Amino acid sequence: MSTFLLVHGAWHSGRCWERVVPLLEPAGHRVLTPSLTGYGDKAHLLGPDVGLDTHVDDVVTAIGDHTDVILVGHSYAGLVISSAANRVPDRVEHLVYLDAMVPADGETAVDVQPVTQSLIDLAARSGDGWRVPPLPQQPPPLGLFGVTDPADIAWLRTMISDGPVRCLQQPVRLDNPAVNAIPRTHIHCVGATPDGITRRPVPAVQPNGCPSQVWELPTGHDCMITMPTELSGLLLKLAP
Repeated sequence: MSTFLLVHGAWHSGRCWERVVPLLEPAGHRVLTPSLTGYGDKAHLLGPDVGLDTHVDDVVTAIGDHTDVILVGHSYAGLVISSAANRVPDRVEHLVYLDAMVPADGETAVDVQPVTQSLIDLAARSGDGWRVPPLPQQPPPLGLFGVTDPADIAWLRTMISDGPVRCLQQPVRLDNPAVNAIPRTHIHCVGATPDGITRRPVPAVQPNGCPSQVWELPTGHDCMITMPTELSGLLLKLAP
């Protein structure tokens, strides 16, 4: 049995995985879907001091004493799982970057995705100076985080909320050589992509020396909502 720890991206909550969990658990695996501080059932903890380091602490706590963790990070959570694996590399069996930011040591969200600076600037000019509102819905085929079905959009709106700007400003730590031994898989959502969003090319070779593994899903960004069956099928391939 493996432990799938599914980490949501910015503005979302752990509820976004509700369609995936029932597809992984029947195969005999443990599935954890915590909400990061400031989101979902932890929304009341949102504040200016919440940042990337806070979310890394959340994930390390969720890992606990498990030693067979397939750590999946969606979008912004690519930064989170990277630093978390750096902290406890002996407990992580596999890293999965799900349409995610893939950082190097010392990089922030802005380094990985430069368009993120516009969100920081927006937060500085409005409100209390540290809140970043969710990205707005756009006409199809972009929709809301790549979700275009009206019923799905309505459901998604029940779980998204403002995020803290500090998450986009704190740097990732990847200075533990042991983290390089962890196998990686990249899953790219190759549906419509908003202007300004770029994806770094995946190197041909992983940090552990093995050939890189890149899979694609023909859908928008929130594939756990739009293609849960196909996503779950890919994740199950990674379990021993």
